[in-house]
Amino acid sequence: MTLINESHPEEFILLGFADRPWLELPLFITLLITYPTALVGNIIIILVSKLDPRLHSPMYFFLTTLSCLDICYTTSIVPQMLFCLGSSTKTISYTGCVIQLYFYSIMGCAESLLLAVMSFDRYVAICRPLHYTVIMNQCICILLVSIVWLGGMAYAFSEVTVTFQLPWCGVNNLDHLVCEIPVMIKTACGEKKANELALFVVGIFLLGVPLCLILASYASIGHAVLKIKSSAGRKKTFGTCSSHLIVVLLFYGPAISMYLQSPSSISRDQPKFMSLFYGVVTPTLNPFIYTLRNKDVKGALSNLVRSVLHSN
Repeated sequence: MTLINESHPEEFILLGFADRPWLELPLFITLLITYPTALVGNIIIILVSKLDPRLHSPMYFFLTTLSCLDICYTTSIVPQMLFCLGSSTKTISYTGCVIQLYFYSIMGCAESLLLAVMSFDRYVAICRPLHYTVIMNQCICILLVSIVWLGGMAYAFSEVTVTFQLPWCGVNNLDHLVCEIPVMIKTACGEKKANELALFVVGIFLLGVPLCLILASYASIGHAVLKIKSSAGRKKTFGTCSSHLIVVLLFYGPAISMYLQSPSSISRDQPKFMSLFYGVVTPTLNPFIYTLRNKDVKGALSNLVRSVLHSN
C-alpha cells in the first residue's frame, strides 16, 4: 500500500483489475466499442427529437435531456476507465479525482431525478389526458429540468465536499477504476460513520423516494391502461411506458446496490462492475430501448436517414 506524508495525496492509484490483468484487454476493447456507440446513439436521439416537429412534446424534451445526461455521465468516467485499463500508469491526480467525482455525482443524481420526472409526465399524459397540455406546459417542463440539474449540483457539492474532508492517513490506493464516493469513504481513515449515515440518508431521498414515486405512477398508469378499450391504444401506451420502465430498472438496480448499503460492507469488485453497468451499459442501451420500442422515434429516424440520403 502506497504511503505519503501529506494531508491529502497528490494523486490516487486506481488499482482496477490489477489482480486479474487478463480482464483488462477484453474490458478495454468492450469500452472502446460501447463508448462511441453510446455517444452516437444519444446524439441521434437528440437530433431526431429536435429536427422532427412531431417529437416536439414534453416526453421527447425529457428524453433529449436524458440523452444529454447520458453523454455527460459516461464521458465523466469512461475516458479514465480506458486510461486505467490500457495503460501501465494507473493514476489520477487529486484535482482530477475531485473534478471527476463532482461531474459524475451531478450526472448520476440528475438522472435519478429525471427518471422520476419522466414517469410523472407519463402519468399525467395517460391518467389526466385532458389536463396534460395545461399541467405539462413549456414553463413547467423547463422548471422541472432546472430542478433536476440544480438537485444534481446540490448533491454533488455537498456530498463530494464532505467526502474529501476525510483524512487519508497517507493512503492513496483506490481499489476501483474511477473515483466514486462509496469507495472514497471506504478507503479513507478515521471516523466515517457520519459520512456513511449521510450517504445512506441522501441515497434514500435521491434513489428510494424517486423509485417509489415511479412505481406509484406506473401502478396508476397500469390501472388506467386496463380501462382502454382499444387493443391498439393499450399496445401503444404499453410500448411507450415499458421502455421507460426498462431504463428505470437498469439504472436504479445497480445504483441502489451501491448507495443504499454501508461503504464498509461493499465487496471488492462490486464498485467496479456496478460502475461499468450504470456508467457504460445503461447509457449505451438507452437509445436502443427508446428507439426499438417507440414507433414515433423509429419513424422520425427513418425520415432523418432518408433526408440525409436524398441530400447526398
